[in-house]
This record gives sequence, C-alpha cells and structure tokens, in this order.
Amino acid sequence: MHIKKGDTVIVRTGKDRGKSGKVLRIDVKDNRILVEGINIFKKHSRPKKEGQKGETITISKPLPFSNIMLLCKTCGKGVRIGIRLEGEKKVRFCKQCETTF
Repeated sequence: MHIKKGDTVIVRTGKDRGKSGKVLRIDVKDNRILVEGINIFKKHSRPKKEGQKGETITISKPLPFSNIMLLCKTCGKGVRIGIRLEGEKKVRFCKQCETTF
C-alpha cells in the first residue's frame, strides 16, 4: 500500500466525499483504512449493570482503500503518488508537482 499511518487523505466517493482526515489504522488483509472523523456511525450500547443507562456511542468505521487518495500539501488536492529511489531509500512523491512526502 502506498498510504501509511499518519498520512492525510481525502475521500473520493461516498457520503463523506471531499472530506479529509488523518489515517489511524490500515488493514492490509481486508484492504480497508480507518480515517479520523470520516465514515462515522452511531452505535447503541445496552446497560451493563442494573440501574445503569444505555448510551449512544459514535464510532468511525474503516473505508475501502480504493475510495481515498493521498492529499498533497502543496497542491491541496488528492493526487496519485509515485516511488523513486534516492540513494538507497525509496521516496514517495506527488505525480503532479514532484514534491516528496
């Protein structure tokens, strides 16, 4: 995957289209990415003990990997990225403005 934990991404499709957020977790096995503040749902929980009230919890669910793009800081929009070698290190770069990440 070309996106890493801590990157800022933008959502391409779905109900949160156009919103951006920080990547919290990546699930390589299921090709899903959890983004902070995106794809939020409400979950109702039952009371655990007698006399305790039930509550509504907001959680964010993972998005499919194909629905997001990396957000370039200089371009200010979602971009495709490439990988090139600089010395012995692989470096990610924006394909539109050639800046490195």
